[in-house]
Amino acid sequence: MDARFDTTVTTTCGYCGVGCRLEARTAGGTVVSIAPAHDGPANRGHTCLKGRFAHRFSHSRDRLTTPLLRGPDGGLHPASWDEALARITGELTRIREDHGPDAIAGLASSRATNEDCWAMQRMMRAAIGTNNIDNCSRVCHAPTSFALRRALGYSGATGGFADLDHAGAAIVIGANPTEGHPVVGARIKQAVLRGMRLVTIDPRRIELSDLATVHLAPRPGTNAAVVLGLAHVIEREGHLDPAFIAARTSGWEETHALLAAYDPASVEELSGVPAADLEAAALVYAEAAEASLVWGLGVTEHKYGSEVVQLLCNLALMTGKVGRPGSALLPLRGQNNVQGSSDMGALPDTYSGYRRVDDEDTARAFEAAWGVPLSRRPGLKIPQMFDAAIAGELKAMWIFGEDVAQTDPNTAHVVRALDALELLVCQDIFETETTRHADVVLPASSFLEKTGTFTNAERRIQRVEPTLDPPGEARTDFAILTAASRALGHDMGLETPRDALREIAALTPEFAGVSWERLGRTGLQWPVAEDGTDSPMLYAETFHEPDGRGHFAALPYKAPGDATDAEFGLILVTGRRLQHYNAGTMTRRTGNLELVDHEWLEIHPDDAAHRWIADGDLVSVRSRVGRIEVVARVTDRIEPGHVFTAFHFPEVRTNLLIGDSADVNTSCPEYKVVAVDVRPVNEVPSRTPALGASA
Repeated sequence: MDARFDTTVTTTCGYCGVGCRLEARTAGGTVVSIAPAHDGPANRGHTCLKGRFAHRFSHSRDRLTTPLLRGPDGGLHPASWDEALARITGELTRIREDHGPDAIAGLASSRATNEDCWAMQRMMRAAIGTNNIDNCSRVCHAPTSFALRRALGYSGATGGFADLDHAGAAIVIGANPTEGHPVVGARIKQAVLRGMRLVTIDPRRIELSDLATVHLAPRPGTNAAVVLGLAHVIEREGHLDPAFIAARTSGWEETHALLAAYDPASVEELSGVPAADLEAAALVYAEAAEASLVWGLGVTEHKYGSEVVQLLCNLALMTGKVGRPGSALLPLRGQNNVQGSSDMGALPDTYSGYRRVDDEDTARAFEAAWGVPLSRRPGLKIPQMFDAAIAGELKAMWIFGEDVAQTDPNTAHVVRALDALELLVCQDIFETETTRHADVVLPASSFLEKTGTFTNAERRIQRVEPTLDPPGEARTDFAILTAASRALGHDMGLETPRDALREIAALTPEFAGVSWERLGRTGLQWPVAEDGTDSPMLYAETFHEPDGRGHFAALPYKAPGDATDAEFGLILVTGRRLQHYNAGTMTRRTGNLELVDHEWLEIHPDDAAHRWIADGDLVSVRSRVGRIEVVARVTDRIEPGHVFTAFHFPEVRTNLLIGDSADVNTSCPEYKVVAVDVRPVNEVPSRTPALGASA
C-alpha cells in the first residue's frame, strides 16, 4: 500500500447504474483520491468524472450528523436517537391503531444497498403490516422491468456490457450514454472505432450521433412509431429469422399483421423521421450477425414507455438476436441500484424476485421466514401515495434517500401531499427539498460509509465496502431500519448486511447461490444457481416463461399524453448532464460545481429568434401545471420545436413543469413530452429578430 494513504478499499461506485469498481484511498479519516479498479468487469479500469472526482460531498460541512425533530416553533431541532425513534414509533403506532397499516407508506432508496432496501421493505411489510412500499424505479425504469418480464421472463438485461465488444451493430435509443453513463458511452465509442455500426435515436443530436451510421431524430413521444417502422422494414427486406420465430416465440402472426400499417412513409408522417433514414437504420440492425439494443429514460418516461420496450423486444425476437453474445437487450439504469431495489421487493405488488404479494405460496414462504402474518393486498405506487395523502387516506410516509420534492413530477402536487401528512420521516445524508417538510430527519450514510451490495444494469451483484465511518451521530441505513423495525415490535434478527444477504439468498430464487464470499471482487450476474454458477447471458436455450417462449406484443403507436397548441408551442424533454447526478445533492457539493454551476434550457436558433431570445437570456418556461425561470442556450443540437433541460439544481425546480401523464402500465411519469411556452423574462423586445424570423 502507498505510504501516503492509511487505507485503500475496493468498493462499487454509488452514482449511475454502470457499477464501476473503485479503489478509494483515505488519509486521516478523509477520502483523498479514488481510482478505477482494473479488474472491475463493468468498467475495466475506467471511470467517469463523477465516480473518480465527485467524492468530497462525504466530508461536506452540511452533512446531517444528528437526528432532527420538528418543534412547536415549526423549526427542525437536534435530538437524540432515542427521542427520534420514540417520536417515530409513537406516531406510527398511533396511526396504525387509528387508521390501519395501509395509512402508512414507505419509499426505499435506489441509491442504497440491496440489504438496505431489503430491510426497508421487510420493515414495512412485517413491522407495519402494509405493502405500501415503492422505490424511485417507479419514476424511471419500471416500464422496462414490466416489459422485459412480460416479453421474456426476467426483469433485467439479457446480457451485459461485454456484448458491445462482440456486436456488429447497436441501436442506442432514448439514452445519452456519454453524459448519463460515460463508461458505457466510451465503450460504445471504442466499439465503433473497431467497426461496429451505430444507430442513435433521440430528439437531440447527442455526442454519439456524430459517430453514428444513422441518426434518427423523432418528434418526442413517437418512439413506438419509429420502432414499428424499423420492424416493418426488417420484415419487408427479408431479415426475419423464421426458424427462431417458430421454435421459440409466440404471437408473431398478430405482430406481422400490425406491421403492415407502419411503412416508412407513414412513419415519417407520424414521427418526422425521413423514410430513407428509417430504412437505413433498420438495415444496420438487421444485416449485422449480432446486434444489441441499448435504451434509457428517453424510452421509458412516456405514457406508453412500457409498450415501446415491448416493441424493442419484438425487434430482437423477430431477428433471433437474443441469447447470443453480441446480441443483448441492455437498459441503462439511471441510479446505481435501481435494478437491485426492485429485485429486493421494494415494490407495492411484488416480493423479491418479482413474485406477487397476492400469490398464496409466496406469501406463506415469507410468513414462515419472518414469523408474522403478511398482507395479500397490493400496495400503493408512488403517485397513488401522493394522491392518497392529499385525500386524507395516507397519514404517514417514511422516505429513505429520495428527494421527491425535487425529482418527482408536478412538484406542487408532491409538496401538497407531503404537507398533508401527519408524519413525514426522511432518512438522508443532507437536508433536501423534501426534508424541509419532514417531522423527523434521520442522518444516514453514503455509499462510502456502508457494507452491502449493489446490482448494476447488467444484473451484476457487487460488494460495497466502507471506506469511512458515518460522520457525527449519523448511522448506517441498515442500522437505522433494523432498529426502527425492532422498536415497532418486529426484530428482524439481522445483525449485519451480510446476515441480510444470507436471508435474501434463502428467499429469492435468482439469488440462491449468492454469498459474500462468492461475490469476491468481480461479482455475479443473477440468476445465480445454488452452486454459485451465474448467468452472464439469458435465454440461450429457453425463455423464463411457463411456455418457455418469448412473447411478441402487437401494440400500435399511440399519441403521447401532451401536445402542443397555440398557447404551448414547444415540447420540453428533460434529461441529465455529464457533470451532475440526479438531484445534484452530492455532485453540487464537489468540484463538479465549478464545471457546471447552473442549469440552462437548450433551444434551436429558429425557435429562439422567433421568440426574441438570445443566448444567455433568462427565460420563462411555462407548462400547463407550472412555471420556472432558466437561462437559454441557443444550439442546433436540439431540433426545431423542442427544448431540453435537466433537473440538477433546486433553484430551477424543473419538475414543476411536469404534469400527471404517466405510463399506462406502471405509472412512470411522462417527463419526456411536456408542452411549454418559452419567452424572455423581460418580454419587451430589446433587439431585432434574426433575419427571416417572424416577430
